Formats: sequence, C-alpha cells, structure tokens
Amino acid sequence: MLLLGIESSCDETAAAVVADGTRILSSVVASQIPIHEKFGGVVPELASREHLRKIVPVVDEACRQAGVSLGEIEGVAVTEGPGLIGSLLVGLVYGKALALSLKKPLVGVNHLEGHIHAVLLHNAAQKQAGPSVLSSSFPNVTLVVSGGHTILFRVEISASQGAIAPLFSYHRMGQSRDDAAGEAFDKVAKLLALGYPGGPVIDRLARYGNPHAYDLGRIRMKGNPLDFSFSGLKTAVLYRVRGTPLASEAEEREAWRKSLRNQLNSEDLRAHCSQATLDMVASFQEAAITDLVQRTIAAALETKVNTIFVSGGVACNSLLRQRFSQAAQEHNFGVFFPSPTLSTDNAAMIAAAGYYKLVRGEQADHSLTAHASFPLGDGRL
Repeated sequence: MLLLGIESSCDETAAAVVADGTRILSSVVASQIPIHEKFGGVVPELASREHLRKIVPVVDEACRQAGVSLGEIEGVAVTEGPGLIGSLLVGLVYGKALALSLKKPLVGVNHLEGHIHAVLLHNAAQKQAGPSVLSSSFPNVTLVVSGGHTILFRVEISASQGAIAPLFSYHRMGQSRDDAAGEAFDKVAKLLALGYPGGPVIDRLARYGNPHAYDLGRIRMKGNPLDFSFSGLKTAVLYRVRGTPLASEAEEREAWRKSLRNQLNSEDLRAHCSQATLDMVASFQEAAITDLVQRTIAAALETKVNTIFVSGGVACNSLLRQRFSQAAQEHNFGVFFPSPTLSTDNAAMIAAAGYYKLVRGEQADHSLTAHASFPLGDGRL
C-alpha cells in the first residue's frame, strides 16, 4: 500500500510517500525557521500563510522523489491534531480535497501517535526491526518530547481482527504541567540571545560549559511524580541572568547577531559567549535532561517494562541520547530512538501511523476536522 502522509501541525510543511507503513520512498520537509527566527519562536499567522504557499509544491516533490503519480497513491494520511489550528487546517483541508478528488481512503492521525511510530519506522527502514520483530518490545514506555509536548506513555499492542495489523493502545502516565521541554530550550536560548531554534544551539554550546557551575534547583512535583514542569527551571535561569553581566552580554550578542543578518556559524557564536554563559547553558541542559531521563526510567520501573522509546525533536539532543544509553546499560533496558530526521516533525511518521489504521479498516469522511488540543490515549494507569 502506497500512502501519502501530510503534516502541518506547526511550522514544518511536510509530505511523504511510505510503502506498507515501513518503507520510506520519499520524505520532504519545508522548514520555516528563517521566517520565525527573528521572533525567537513560531508566529501562528505567519506559519499558516507559509503552509498555504508550500503545501502543493511539497506534495508534488514528495511524489516526484518517490517516482509515483498522485493517481498511484492508495490512501492519504493527514495530521488532525494537536497543533496550531491554522497550520493544521491547511494540511487537513488539502488532504481531504486530494483524497476526495482521487477517490482514495482518508485517515486522520494524531501527531503524537506519529512520533511514536517514527521509532518503528526508523528501525524498519534500517532493517533492524519492524513491528513484527519489535513485538517483544511491547508494552513499553515512550517519551514524546518536543517543542510542544512532553508526555510519557505506556504503549501496548494487541492483535486486531484477523491479525491483519496490530492494534496500538496508549496510556498517558505523565506530562508537562506547563512548558514543554523544547519550549524551555527555546525560551532560554532567546533569553541569552543565542538564536532560534534553541534546542540545537544549546546542545552545541553546552559541550563547552561546566554543567555543574550553576545550581538551578531540582524539579519536584506534587501529585503525580511522573509529571514534568519546566517553567520553574526557565525562571531559575532568568533570575540568575537578570541584572548580571550575563544580561549585558546577551544584549551585546543580540546586537551582534542582528548585524550579521543571519550569516552566522556555531564557532562564531561560541566565540561571542563568555565562559559564564557557556556554563549557564550547560547547567540548564543538565537539569532539563536529567529530569527527562529520571522520570522516564521511573515510569519504566513502575510498570515493569524493559523497553523505552524516545521520540520528538528534543530526542535529537546528544546528551539525552547519551544519558539514556547509560541508563539502558545500568537497568538492562532496550532504548530505541528514531533517526534525527524522523525525530523532528515529518510526514513519513504520519503515513506510517495511518497505514495501520487503514489496514484495520479505519477511515475518515468529510467531517474530519482539526483539533488544537487532541489528547492521545487515556489517562494515568
């Protein structure tokens, strides 16, 4: 089955053609980073307008790279939420119109479910394992961590009718009560005038700092101990910077960055950061990553599973991958990540998740609509 995936939940216009939910024939992503960089974050109205400009050429390019025509597509999978409502509507309305005109089945996919299936898709693409081989890895605990979400799931599979395709079920074990982890990275990077998106730049600069230079406190949660909170950590950085030489340095660095008109490389940026700034960046990353890893390990131990999936844009962070690798050896867990290109928003993961729905006979009709808030699975076990 050739499935066209469409993703437009935030600031990436993406389309992909995936065969049988496991083989990526093409994956095209049009990034909007240059548009939003000057604002230090995504501007919803600008994002939706850019999706309108890019959706048709991106889908055309995905088909061209896959070597197929739209007429050969056997189904359309499109993100229906969660995300920015204006952005979601562009991809969803286009996908609905395309499926209707081609007389092909349509299925809506939860963006979070797409991130979970990105792990399976990557392993299938690498011929390391597919859903059938990875069945021994269920149930598992999955951390979806990105700019918009930080959620822990317990994921299970069961045989669907006729065993045509596995049925996936999701149970939320914990989630951020305020900022998502990726959002905190972006806000700290903006505070220190390091650029956007904040995750990659903090990851690069943190290697040159002392992660124990600043004590930013430990994140403690009342109620569900598996919930996350990054607002306090972000505020701790703010208080350590405000009224200090770090703030003056950030102002000077902001003026310097603007004077370059985006002609900036990571080595130049590091040269314009004092050791104190590098130490602050490293200390923030240490606190955030430690919290993510510790709560995920706690969830795995609580549910007595020995497999962890980690997906979402923050899953590209090198320290996060290193710490999970160490934890895997210590606790004898299997830890699976998607590739960096499948960790960030993409349409291949939407097509992969949509494939299993279509095989099980699930289809959407003309009433399919976008949802800014679209929880996946049920609440804490």
